[in-house]
Amino acid sequence: MTGVPASAAGGSSSARRAGPRGTSGAAQEPVGRTNPGSAVERVAAERAATDRGTTDQGTTEQGTTGRGSAERGSAERGSTEGGAAGRGGKIAAAAVNQASVWNVANLLTMLRLLLVPAFVALMLGNGGYDPAWRSFAWAAFAIAMITDLFDGHLARTYNLVTDFGKIADPIADKAIMGAALVCLSALGDLPWWVTAVILGRELGITVLRFVVIRYGVIPASRGGKLKTLTQGIAVGMYVLALTGPLATLRFWVMAAAVVLTVATGLDYVKQAIVLRRRGIAERRAALKETEA
Repeated sequence: MTGVPASAAGGSSSARRAGPRGTSGAAQEPVGRTNPGSAVERVAAERAATDRGTTDQGTTEQGTTGRGSAERGSAERGSTEGGAAGRGGKIAAAAVNQASVWNVANLLTMLRLLLVPAFVALMLGNGGYDPAWRSFAWAAFAIAMITDLFDGHLARTYNLVTDFGKIADPIADKAIMGAALVCLSALGDLPWWVTAVILGRELGITVLRFVVIRYGVIPASRGGKLKTLTQGIAVGMYVLALTGPLATLRFWVMAAAVVLTVATGLDYVKQAIVLRRRGIAERRAALKETEA
C-alpha cells in the first residue's frame, strides 16, 4: 500500500498519545506540588508582617497614650494656671477695693467726722457765748455741711461708692447736726423739744430704713433734701450770735425746718408701709407659683 512499517506507524501513534500526557504532567507539576523553600519564605514574611503590624499598633497606642498624657498635663497646667490667675484676680480686686476706700468722697466724710469734736470745742469755748468763738464754730459747721453736699455727689458721679461711705456718711451727717442742736439747747438758745423732734425723726427714719430694707430701698425725696437744707441754714443762724431782725428771721427759718422735718418723716413712714405691703404680697405670690 504505502510501504510504511506498522511499527513505525504504531510508534508514531504512541508518541502522539504520550506527548500530550507528558506535556500536561510537566505543566501541572509546579501547581500540584508545593516548593518547601517558598512556603518557608511565605510563613516568615507573614510573621514579619504580623510583627510589624503589632509593633505599629503598639507605637500608635503609645503615641495616643503620650498625646493623652500630654493633653492631661496641659489641662492640669491650664487648671493650675487658671486657679492661680483666679486667685490673683481676687487678690487684685480686693486690693483695689481696699484702696478705693481712700477716695475723695470718703476723705470728705472723714473730715466731717473730725469736725464734730472741733465744732463742739469751738461752740462751748469761753462759756459758749463769745461771738468770736461762735463764729469759728459756725465756720466749722458750714464746712461740714458743704462737704456733705459734695461727697455724695462725687461718689455717685465718679463711681466712688463704698461700703465705708454708705455707713460713715449718714453717721457724719447726724453727728454734726446732733452736736449743734444739743449744744444750742444746752446753752439755752434753742428749746429742747425742737432738738428732740429733729433728732427723733432722723434716728427713727434711719431705723425704719433698716427694717424695710429686705423689701426695698426708700428713695430720698425732694422734700427730704429741702428739709436738710433748711435745717442747715436754721442751725447755722442759731450758731451765730445774731441780734435784731436776723434773730427773728432765724426763728421762722427754724420753724419751717421743724415743719419739713415732721412732714417728710410722715412721708417716709407711709412709703415704708407701702413698700412692706408690696414686698409681702410679692413673696406670697412667688410662694403660690412655687407650690403650683
